[in-house]
Amino acid sequence: MTSFLKTILIILLVYYGIKFLFSLLKPYIFQFLAKKVNQRFEQSFGQNPFEPNSPNATQNNTSHSNSNKSRTSKEVVGEYIDFEEID
Repeated sequence: MTSFLKTILIILLVYYGIKFLFSLLKPYIFQFLAKKVNQRFEQSFGQNPFEPNSPNATQNNTSHSNSNKSRTSKEVVGEYIDFEEID
């Protein structure tokens, strides 16, 4: 009977020990994971999205403003289809 209680006590101590250590290390683990995700994002897109003064960002803004000016309201976009509701 005492060996059963020792086993239960050891299991509980290991569980709470791991839980306590994880609560202490959680901020560092998440910081490390955030850096890794940021590095992978930079590799796939080639720039840091958190730098507001990058030269690529200003070029993108000007290209969007030029494309809006070229649109006209007389463009034919398609035929209007009136769908009926079914009760």
